[in-house]
Amino acid sequence: MMHLSINKKRFFDLALVFFAIILFLIPFISLCIAVRLSSKGPALYWSDRVGLENKIFKMPKFRTMRIETPNVATHLLDNPTFFYTPIGSFLRKSSFDEIPQLWSILLGHMSFVGPRPALFNQYDLIQLRSKAGVSRLLPGLTGWAQVNGRDHLSIMQKVNLDVEYLNRKSFRFDLYILWITFLKVIGQDGISH
Repeated sequence: MMHLSINKKRFFDLALVFFAIILFLIPFISLCIAVRLSSKGPALYWSDRVGLENKIFKMPKFRTMRIETPNVATHLLDNPTFFYTPIGSFLRKSSFDEIPQLWSILLGHMSFVGPRPALFNQYDLIQLRSKAGVSRLLPGLTGWAQVNGRDHLSIMQKVNLDVEYLNRKSFRFDLYILWITFLKVIGQDGISH
């Protein structure tokens, strides 16, 4: 098995992020304009996320919710769709809302593959990940839990899959997860809201 060194992973992330920035530059600009024109507020939403060694960083996404939405995980809202902007549902289902996270990868706050960064107030998830050693991993744009259920997983299931990734991580495994992610995004699989 090819073990994935930190330097090799970072080089791969940088090479892929520059390619992705070129690929998504025009869609990014178009979506910025669409978000601004379709609802009140900024195009990007910067959320406090938990990164490597539980350090907080600001992670950008295209804003899919109205600006008065409570600052909690979407699944904790009674009726998430009530808070969607006119194009919010489309952005989420297409996963286009994730495009700005290329900035976080460029800065080294995230990788393409790793556990999804928890919200700063998802204390139960943060605690379980820390106890299992998952906090030693750079969070990812996608991950093993993402391709195995995404929004349909319990917190414990997510942590178990994050631990499995920690134990299996390799360059080949990352490529496999990226390929499965591509297939899931195309099929809009595992997205509940």
